[in-house]
Amino acid sequence: MTYQELENQIVGLQDEGLELFNAGKSVLGKNILATHVGEYSGPQVLIQGGIHAREYITALLLVEMARNLHNNDNVKGGGIYFVFLTNPDGAQICLDGIDFLNCDITKNYLLSANNGSTDFSQYKANVNLVDLNTNFDANWGEGGQNVFCPATEDFVGFYPNSEREVQSLIDFTLQTKPSITISYHTKGNVIYYGFEGESESNIVRDQSIGESFSELTGYPLIFTENSTGGYKDWCIQKLTIPAYTFEVGDESLPHPIGIESLPEIYNRNKDVPLLALQKAIEYSKEIDFTNPFVQNINVGVKKNEPNEESYCARILRKFDRRSSNRCSNNKKW
Repeated sequence: MTYQELENQIVGLQDEGLELFNAGKSVLGKNILATHVGEYSGPQVLIQGGIHAREYITALLLVEMARNLHNNDNVKGGGIYFVFLTNPDGAQICLDGIDFLNCDITKNYLLSANNGSTDFSQYKANVNLVDLNTNFDANWGEGGQNVFCPATEDFVGFYPNSEREVQSLIDFTLQTKPSITISYHTKGNVIYYGFEGESESNIVRDQSIGESFSELTGYPLIFTENSTGGYKDWCIQKLTIPAYTFEVGDESLPHPIGIESLPEIYNRNKDVPLLALQKAIEYSKEIDFTNPFVQNINVGVKKNEPNEESYCARILRKFDRRSSNRCSNNKKW
């Protein structure tokens, strides 16, 4: 598969009646495409994939999910956002190599980190050699596998939330206010939930929801340990909402998992979005997706300055400026 073929799978959803819009931008200026199914009122679920370059099969999984749920009468009482490919630059490096890059300095930088090899099929990072799922401000840099020098995987970045893709996903999450988030990764056929420092009551809540996902998919549910800086972790720590990481594909499969494995992965996960929405509605009284944004997201706000615009408000205002990035009726990506 080439990057263009992958992108065509996402963009092709427009021909089936789904509206695509821009959830943000990558370092190289690629659109991070998303769609929505169901109702914009009521609880929302956010499902994202492809944050690791070589795990692009998760973007294809989300394409199939969105296609299946479009105009599905069972999506009611709320809605589901799909962010297909959070790391488009990394996916293109993984799929096409580095010849598409126009900057020789960047090419040499990536080659050096890849031990001089032009085979980038195992690549996980973005174009800045940052592992995006270690870059979120949630106990940043404290993970057991974290590295602190640019690398094809596990490099946390030079500071939290440093990467454009990470900030885009944060902005989009603050704007859409999901009650539950799910991140799709490969591999292992397992679901991770919870995070260090989470309240006891929220852990009980998240475990209960997670057990429903486990029963549906057959994947064991495991509490997160010795892993930090991920999107799931940020959602739990900063927003106090249930968030899960699904590692799909059998452990025996090599990276990157080929598209021949997609049917089996899809069949085990096809009903996850509907179940997530059902749980978001069921637990709506226990998930406060307004106050935590104000109470917990106060980075950069100076104390003793009550009129200082909040971090959350600045993020939402910035996102509103990006609304022009939505597809018009006459525009296709």
